[in-house]
Amino acid sequence: MNHDPRDLEWQRRYEQDDTPWDKGAPAPALTTFLHEKQIAGRVLVPGCGRGHEVRALGTQPNTSVIGLDLSAAAIAQAKQLSAPSRSDMDVSFIVGDFFKLPSKLKRSFDWLVEHTCFCAIEPHQRPDYVLAARSALRTGGRIFGIFYLNPDTESGPPFAVSQRELSELFDPYFTLLEEWVPKVSFPGREDRELVRVMQKR
Repeated sequence: MNHDPRDLEWQRRYEQDDTPWDKGAPAPALTTFLHEKQIAGRVLVPGCGRGHEVRALGTQPNTSVIGLDLSAAAIAQAKQLSAPSRSDMDVSFIVGDFFKLPSKLKRSFDWLVEHTCFCAIEPHQRPDYVLAARSALRTGGRIFGIFYLNPDTESGPPFAVSQRELSELFDPYFTLLEEWVPKVSFPGREDRELVRVMQKR
């Protein structure tokens, strides 16, 4: 079987615990949002890594969450970390490629939660990301996205994105409902993130 080099690289990073982007907790912007509002229904978290956002979402009432990641090691670690709390949560984890969602997952989600997946892919893949998000969501489904505007690295990942590029990519398919710079971020990411809530047309 031929493996995509990017699959093998993410697998290696998780096996060797070489994951500086993983802060051991859900993104503060998501935690703040969940304290103020609700993300409910069926939720997809692409590039979920060790599943911190999945578990945070799993505490919400009437919520079923699927975490998806290319790395089998990441998914195994996510399942291990989630084991103590999964009895009262409807959460699951799948090894898979967001760009190649199985048909049973297409048009089946009410929400897609984005954090560190979009900035990890190659910039030329961004139009495909938007189409994958569109195909995953039901009509009227929403994206809660935390986008990394200007990371320290020039070559990436993470790869920077501008507010203008986000508009050019998403606006043809999604209506922007809200947009803000989060008041609280992980150390080093202050004023570098942009949160967008968008609705599929």
